Amino acid sequence: MTVKLYMHPVSTASRPVWLYAAENKLPVTNQIVDLMKGEHLQAEYTQINPSQQVPTLEDGDFRLTESSAILKYLATRFEKPHYPRDLKARAKVDEAMDWINTGFYRDFGYGLLYPQMFPTHKRPTDDQQQGVIAWGKSKTQKWLRVLDSHFLGSNAYMCGSEITIADYFGACVVATGEIIRCHFEGLPNVQRWLGSMKKLSTWNQVHEVAAGFGGSMKDKQFETV
Repeated sequence: MTVKLYMHPVSTASRPVWLYAAENKLPVTNQIVDLMKGEHLQAEYTQINPSQQVPTLEDGDFRLTESSAILKYLATRFEKPHYPRDLKARAKVDEAMDWINTGFYRDFGYGLLYPQMFPTHKRPTDDQQQGVIAWGKSKTQKWLRVLDSHFLGSNAYMCGSEITIADYFGACVVATGEIIRCHFEGLPNVQRWLGSMKKLSTWNQVHEVAAGFGGSMKDKQFETV
């Protein structure tokens, strides 16, 4: 039975699932939902995902939304070690993914990145725009220090010495900052971890479109971290 992933390569939430499936050679077929043409807003896709977002996973008559949940499902469905069965080890992965998906992504993605990247996220006035970005940048700097010192520290990965789905999820979210030329200076553990994740054999393929999108804005000035 074919497992289908409705996704788009420019979507921050789609890339972790695509990367995980590609890197681990899971039998998952990508179905592009063209966000640029508004396909996610059309009635056909709304019936699949009422939130009109990507990604959505379809496994037979079972459908699942939300990138974090999909990663957990795939790792369990195909009996991969990246979502540990041990109760405490699994709880640490859940903790890391929840941490990325709440405070960090809220301030980094929707506070710092997207208002600068997408016209649909730009605030109505210059004062509002500048205030949102300044708030997002300040909060992001705090979260990145926590990621660098607490979750990573001397660990190779977010939850210890072995890669987990938390790393697939977190690294794709953090690396989105590179579109606006974030270099994560003063965060050696974050830089080291991203460097390790970028050595995955399918990383460049998965991030090619996002990198091209960043290249299209090479002359634009951004607030970065």
